[in-house]
Amino acid sequence: MDKLTIAMPKGRIFEEAYELLLQAGFDLPAELDDSRKLIVEAPQEGFRFILSKPMDVPVYVEHGVADIGIAGKDVLLEQVRDVHELLDLKISRCYIATAGLPNTEMDEMTPRIATKYPEIASQFFRSRGEQVEIIELNGSIELAPMIGLAERIVDIVSTGKTLKENGLVEYDKIADITSRLIANPVSYRLKQQRIDELVKRLRK
Repeated sequence: MDKLTIAMPKGRIFEEAYELLLQAGFDLPAELDDSRKLIVEAPQEGFRFILSKPMDVPVYVEHGVADIGIAGKDVLLEQVRDVHELLDLKISRCYIATAGLPNTEMDEMTPRIATKYPEIASQFFRSRGEQVEIIELNGSIELAPMIGLAERIVDIVSTGKTLKENGLVEYDKIADITSRLIANPVSYRLKQQRIDELVKRLRK
């Protein structure tokens, strides 16, 4: 049996993907959820899991240290990596939107947009023919309009609760996001049968 190395993001996507694999009948160890471990073996299935930050999953898959991985569509849109997208797992649903303080116009000269998705944000405003200045932040993006750093933010929205709690409103929906199963192109050629079998079971 070909051993498959699978890169998985920690957190919500991981929990939902783990459930999905169990439902598909895979025999997985309970300590997969042990947050201190970075590599977990599932010898009975011939799986080896690499647990990482969501943004790193496509990097591992592209470079072939993982055969396949599970990544949010937001990460795939942001990074544009050389990977095959095999299946929409339809888990961890959310969307990317622009938001800001209510009833505020964007600066006419060069509006400032705060985001941890510079690529997605640039593309969105470019597609509308708008020139903007992108300010890249890593945490608490909602702060930016509140402290006058930016007129708008581009961020992930799942319930909208965080926006509301910080007095922000949504302006534009950019893209729907779910988690996808991705594969390294070379691994897919070499282990196609094994990977296709996994896809088939997950699709059910």
